[in-house]
Amino acid sequence: MELQKYLQEKATLVEQSLQELLPAEGFYPPIIHQAMRYSIFAGGKRLRPILCLAAAEAVGKASEPLLPVACALEMLHTYSLIHDDLPAMDDDDYRRGKLTNHKVYGEGMAVLAGDALLTYAFEVLARYSKQNRNQGTALQVLEEIAVAVGTEGMIGGQVVDLESEGKNITKQEEALSYIHTHKTGALFRTSLRAGALLAEAGEEELAGLTLYAEKFGLAFQITDDLLDVIGKQEILGKPIGSDAYKKKITYPAIYGLEKSQCLAKEAIEEAVQALEKLPGNTEPLRLLVRYLEQREF
Repeated sequence: MELQKYLQEKATLVEQSLQELLPAEGFYPPIIHQAMRYSIFAGGKRLRPILCLAAAEAVGKASEPLLPVACALEMLHTYSLIHDDLPAMDDDDYRRGKLTNHKVYGEGMAVLAGDALLTYAFEVLARYSKQNRNQGTALQVLEEIAVAVGTEGMIGGQVVDLESEGKNITKQEEALSYIHTHKTGALFRTSLRAGALLAEAGEEELAGLTLYAEKFGLAFQITDDLLDVIGKQEILGKPIGSDAYKKKITYPAIYGLEKSQCLAKEAIEEAVQALEKLPGNTEPLRLLVRYLEQREF
């Protein structure tokens, strides 16, 4: 199986669904819908929605019925990026090689664009839940996604990240683990669990995909930290070295490059093992986590 072909096919489906789900640029007031679409269609890899779809396939079910949920996950991810890039947060001027939302539309509109994507994602999820034949499972997924992006998940991780920046705090390993399992890992975890739950995964299948998600998220974050040290700006689409400049708690900062690379490889192997007992097509998930070993962006 060719991974890039699979990713492109799924990304195209997600792109088409996002085009249909989001309000048109001209919808009044147009500026907010233009700002939302600017960041949504700024060249993202669509990794979280693809993980959701691939989880359903790993259980042996069709993935296309889950496209609205997958798109909602992408909206939530994009909202977080818009806010992360703001001067009050990570203060980044570029994202994926393009000017960040606030550099194009101003800080106020960027805040509103992020808020709008967050809110609209839950509108899409609520609509999906009403139409789903198994409303109990759909509502469980909605709740899990809400927790994953709230103070017990992504926002909680961002808070600890901000509070830790530039400080010599004690128990750095614990803080690092909390930041990354919540700020980054929580959305990966809920993306895979959403796909599994909506595909009616059994208890053992759900446990396997949950473990895969946790190890995938860990490997992704470690490699993300490594790329900020050894990556190339022209490939990443954003400046490198910003973590060190801001004195952020990262894996290379605490463990060094070699140990961080070993930790990433361990997480990748554990993720692959977690797929062994799943009945469906697990090849995309296996190739995806393996790709992290040579990822460049």
